[in-house]
Amino acid sequence: MALVRTEIGDVLRDFRLQKGQTLRQVASRASVALGYLSELERGQKEASSEILASVAEALEVPLSVVLREVSDRIALVEGVLPEEFMASSLSGKEVSDLIVPIGFVQDFNEQLEKDLLGGRI
Repeated sequence: MALVRTEIGDVLRDFRLQKGQTLRQVASRASVALGYLSELERGQKEASSEILASVAEALEVPLSVVLREVSDRIALVEGVLPEEFMASSLSGKEVSDLIVPIGFVQDFNEQLEKDLLGGRI
């Protein structure tokens, strides 16, 4: 069973590291205590919606992207593939050990939109 607070913490940490930022930098920009942010990332504390929005803004990541990433990771832990994959050629096939890199769904959707608007699809 996936704990939401653990997945949220993992996603926040992954985005922070991906952007090369320290806990101190993000905590300062989000106006939260350094120790509290550390506890959030380790899944030891629950984040209020206000704190989560503030941290996402400090990371310059839309809150919807953070929540989608959390949702996708929980779906994978539960053995349920995200909707984007259900309609694809993977539908009806067995998938094991699928690892989805952080931001994959967002990058995929952005590229699909560009391809559709550009007339490639």
